[in-house]
Amino acid sequence: MRHTLFAAVAAMSLMVAGAASAQMVHYTAKLAGPAGVKGSGDVFAMLDGKTLTYTVNYKDLTGPAVAAHFHDATAPGGNGPPIVPATVTPSPIKGTATLTDAQIADFNAGKVYFNVHTAANPGGEIRGTLAKQ
Repeated sequence: MRHTLFAAVAAMSLMVAGAASAQMVHYTAKLAGPAGVKGSGDVFAMLDGKTLTYTVNYKDLTGPAVAAHFHDATAPGGNGPPIVPATVTPSPIKGTATLTDAQIADFNAGKVYFNVHTAANPGGEIRGTLAKQ
């Protein structure tokens, strides 16, 4: 009887753990600038439920990063307003944010990009669209 109960509890634990990890979604992006800009970087993000955790690595910018954020584009590859600000630090930038259902849908549809701004390129020096992994 005890072995049966133990097996049932173990099986339930595995099912709950599997369901929890099924909610985790990973996204990545390569950051690059227009021709003549040698800056580059990458974004690694994980969505667990509605909590986004991210790390952004960047290098070779024309100067210090002055702003950085996730933008929501109207279409993949398009431009849009910032939706998740990032606290600018020397590389890497790390942070967390709580997303809305609409933002999650746009992340999954490939409509979100990350942009790093510098004084020389205030509109954004390097950017990359996040892709669901």
